Parts: sequence; C-alpha cells; structure tokens
Amino acid sequence: MIKETVLSLKDVNYRYKDAKKDEYVLRDINYGFKKGKTYAIKGRSGSGKTTLLSLISGLEKNYEGEIRYKNRSLKRMDLDNYRSKNIGIVFQSYNLLPHLTALENIVLSMDVSKVKVKDKKKLASKLVEEVGLDSSMNNRRILKLSGGEQQRIAIARSLSYNPEIILADEPTGNLDRETENEIMKIFNTLAHEQDKCIIIVTHSQNVCDSVDEVYELKKRK
Repeated sequence: MIKETVLSLKDVNYRYKDAKKDEYVLRDINYGFKKGKTYAIKGRSGSGKTTLLSLISGLEKNYEGEIRYKNRSLKRMDLDNYRSKNIGIVFQSYNLLPHLTALENIVLSMDVSKVKVKDKKKLASKLVEEVGLDSSMNNRRILKLSGGEQQRIAIARSLSYNPEIILADEPTGNLDRETENEIMKIFNTLAHEQDKCIIIVTHSQNVCDSVDEVYELKKRK
C-alpha cells in the first residue's frame, strides 16, 4: 500500500532577518514526509534543526519556497487552526503545566483544540494507557512524575486531538538510554499501527537508528 505524503518541503530557504543577503541557515531543503512512517532530522548545533521545526509547525513564516500540508500551502492556511488540529508538538522539556495533574494537562489540550467528545476524561485516560502508563498516574501532579513519565504524558497530550503529524523536538534529550528506547517504541507504534507521521528533531544516533528514514542537515558555512 502506497503511503500518503502528508507534508512536503520544496526548495525551502531561510535566513534570519538581520543576516546578510547570502547568509542562509537553511538552503534548498526538499523533504517529503508520509503517514505511517517515523523520521529523524539530525544535524550539529547551528545546522538549523530547530528553525526547520519552526517552519514546519507554522511558527516562522518568512521563508522562501513551499511547505505544503496535504498539498495546501502553509502560506495560505490558518496556522493557528493547523497547529491546534493537524499537528501535535512534543518538547524536550515536556512543557506540561506543573500545577495540574496528568489528566488535567491532556483535557486542557482538548479544550484548547475544541475537541468534540462526550467524555474528555475517559479519552484522556485511554491516551495515558496508550503511552504505557496505568491509571494510577492520572491524578498525579506533573512534578510527582519522572522525566520519562512526563514525556509520555506530553505525547498523550499531543494525541488528544488526533493530529496526523507529531513533531518532536529532542524528545529524548533529557532521558536515559532505556527510557529513550521506550519512547521510541511509542513513536514507532503510533506511526506503524495508527498511521501517524512522526518527525523527530534529534542529535541522538540511537533515535536515528530507530526510525524509518533520516534527513541530515549540514551546517552552512
């Protein structure tokens, strides 16, 4: 079965506003991302990994070339709607609200995205189970969870509105190797069994060895 290309970048160039005319941090980027696959974007510090993630997520708009979601240009889309419906984002530092419980963090994400579901807490609890945690975690405050548990809750939160694409920015950067492997199993399950497109920005070779395809950014001179 041929997988659908859900996101594509064509001839994408980017330079900072205060950079010289020919000083690009990203140049001639041509990537395609399909549903049902995991991807790693690797590169040394300064190669533009985080910048590329900002472009894909629609947080940065001043670029040359085309970025398309399902053949629709991001330049002509409602980017707030795109971020709250079509893509989920997982951060290295988790970005969970510490004064809320695990379940409350996930339900809040549903509220922001205006998810229409009869029982949000029930769905949130199901998502917690999907990322390998049991229901005893539901009512724990975030600061009572380990780093690996917090990252699992962050992944569950990103799934709360059922996006097709999950963007992960160094999601295992603060985790030990064993926990990193467990997180990668979750990402691969989401891609291979739930047909998600998983895009991971990373410097970890272990992560790169765990995905279906790797794109490498070279630091521009």
